[in-house]
Order: sequence, then structure tokens, then C-alpha cells
Amino acid sequence: MNLVHPIDDPTAPRNRRQSCLRAVGITVLVLLALTDVVIASFGSSALWPLFVVLPLGLAAVLWPAARQPAWLTPQLRTAVPAGVSLVVTAVAAPTGRMEEFGPGESAILLCLLLVAVRGCPPRWVVACSVLDGVAVVVLPLRMIRGSLDDNSTAGMTGVVLVLVLLVAVMAGLGGYLRVLDHRRGVAVTETRRSERLAMAADLHDFVAHHVTGILVQTQMARMMAVTEPENLDPVLAGIQNAATEALSSMRRTVGILREGPQDLTGPEPADRHPAADLTSLADLVGGFGGFVGPKAVLHRDPSVPADLPHEVQAAAHRVVQEALTNVRRHAADATEVAVGLTYEDGMLRVLVRDDGRGGTQMPHAARGGGFGIVGLTERVTALGGELRTGPRPDTGWEVMALLPTVGPGARRLTL
Repeated sequence: MNLVHPIDDPTAPRNRRQSCLRAVGITVLVLLALTDVVIASFGSSALWPLFVVLPLGLAAVLWPAARQPAWLTPQLRTAVPAGVSLVVTAVAAPTGRMEEFGPGESAILLCLLLVAVRGCPPRWVVACSVLDGVAVVVLPLRMIRGSLDDNSTAGMTGVVLVLVLLVAVMAGLGGYLRVLDHRRGVAVTETRRSERLAMAADLHDFVAHHVTGILVQTQMARMMAVTEPENLDPVLAGIQNAATEALSSMRRTVGILREGPQDLTGPEPADRHPAADLTSLADLVGGFGGFVGPKAVLHRDPSVPADLPHEVQAAAHRVVQEALTNVRRHAADATEVAVGLTYEDGMLRVLVRDDGRGGTQMPHAARGGGFGIVGLTERVTALGGELRTGPRPDTGWEVMALLPTVGPGARRLTL
């Protein structure tokens, strides 16, 4: 899921670039593999080892991650092709049935080395990495034809040194990417943890609001019991509704917290403002543009109830707040921002649209870390809602959030 503009999403800005790079990588690997076949065809080597090693290696490297079965673990992907390559080198080469090696097999094994260092579990990363690295370095042994003269030895030594250098480079790159993955995982976990702590703070505000109402109405009921006993029923009904809302808020919020990490120790989040609601959206939207910047307009349909659950109102407020923030960050050329609230079939729909082209942006240091979407998605999906974004048909971007207000069984609107 993205939020308003793809630059704020940690994954969306790289989608097209990654697709292009993947297409180029696939083309290069296939061409290098065909080069191996051509080299073996013009030489005296047997072709059957290549038709075993190359398809197996290409499948291990190019199999899409989204379609990999559970049994195809990173250690299996990286170890099996390397093991087969080592067997071919140890058996076929000394017998003279395979006296050449091309760039395709070495490139595939180097890619598998990168996968092993980056993706294998800690207890397997060393073994799989060493296996892939050794399989690459020993490839020149296939060129041995009986006794070697000085020129042949020097040439083989040079090839081995180049392969060792490539192995070191790929291992270093894999380690660097592994560190980046770890840091991002920690950042996402901390963002989700902070969001859940914010939900816990919201729980206090929700329950305190209802309990205060119960207390006031109870005091009123005690006085009316003596002076106006015939008018007690509306007051008691209000107490019942407030108690029901308090229990509902507590049950839903605690349920959300139980689904997340259990370790909630550590410092409190810096932002622990009271939960906002729909009534404060007018001030939020009205104060968005100020003297400079795009004008924001709020359109609230009369069908939107005023007594929606506090969790839903807080989530809607957060969606609008984050969307407006990203318009300011990434679409400063926008001239108008429209914020809409509609209600249908127990679903609150929040829609934020802008007409910016994304041509003027704030400096990179002011764009944020790209993790606002993580916390917001955590809140919306935890309530059973949906968050979708995309470009508008003419120009600009829009974000739409659907929030159920009558329970998980509510029928969803069609986007």
C-alpha cells in the first residue's frame, strides 16, 4: 500500500526501477548461459553437464520470490546448484569430458553467493556462502589438460585471482544489503511498536471520556431519584450507552494490541497527543494552506454520523493528517486539496485528493524517513479497514481509506 505519493512509500518509488533492473539482469544471465553453451559446442567439452548446471542455477536465481514454495528455502536455492557445479568440476573436468567453462555459470554462482549472504538464516549463511564461493573459484580447474606449462599456470592463476576478487565483492555487497535489510526491519518494528503504544494511549482517552460521562450522569441520576424519579429512564439509558461504548473501545483496542509484539517496554513515544476526532478535521484542513501553499477544502457528507467509534474517528483524522503532510512534502505545486468524508453501509470513507504533479518537492532531509505509511497502515488495517492510493485520471494523487464502523462483518464499499 502506498500513501498519496510514491516517494513516501519505502517500496513504491523503486517498483519500476526494480522491474527494469530485473529484466536487464534476466537478459544478461540468459545470454551468458548461452555463451557457455556456444563455448562448449566449439570445443571438445561435453554438453550434458551444462544442461544440468545452467538450468538449475537459472531457476534458483530467477524464480520469483512471490511464487516460491515454502520448501524452496534460501539455503536450498544457493547450496544445491553450487553442489552440482562442484560435482561437475570434480568428476567431469579431470576425465577430459569438460575442459572449458564460460561466464554464465560463474555469473550464476556469484548471484547465488549474493543471495546466500543476504538471505540465508544466520546458522546457514556461512556454509552456503563458502559453498558458492568455492564453486566459483575452482571453475578454472576444468581447464587442466594433463601437465601445465608456466604460461598455462600463470594464466590459470590470473583467472583464479579475478574470480576470488569477484567472490569478495559479491560477498561484501551481500553483507551490506543484509545490514540494510536488518536496519529497515528494526525501523519498521519500532514504528509499529510506537503506533501500538499510541493506541494504548488512545485507549486511556477513550475509556476516560466514557467513564467521565458515566460519573456525571450517575450523579445526576442520584439527584433525580429524589426530585424527578419519573425522568430517570433517559439518564439511565445514557449511562448504559456510555458503558457499552467504553467496553467496546477497550475490547477492540486491547484486541489490536494483543495481536502485536508483546515486548512493549522502553521509552514512551515522543508524540502522545490526545486522540483527535472528526470534529477537529475542520481546523486541521482549514489551517493546512495558511498564507502560502495549496488550499484545502473539507466536504463532509450529512450522512456521516457524529457518534462514530472513537477508534474510527482517530484513524480517519490520522489518514487526513498524513495525506496533507505528504502533499506539502511531495506536491508543493498543488493548487487545491479536497478532503471528503462519506458514510454508507456501516463504512466511513475518507478521500484525500490533490492536483499536484509532484514537480516541486521539499529538500530530501525534510521528506521524512518514509515510515509514516507503516504506522498508518498498521492502524487502518488493525481496525479491519483498507488503505488504497494511486494517480488520478487527470493529474494529482488520491488516497482512500475505508473504515468499518459497525464491526468486522460490515459490508465493504466498492472502490
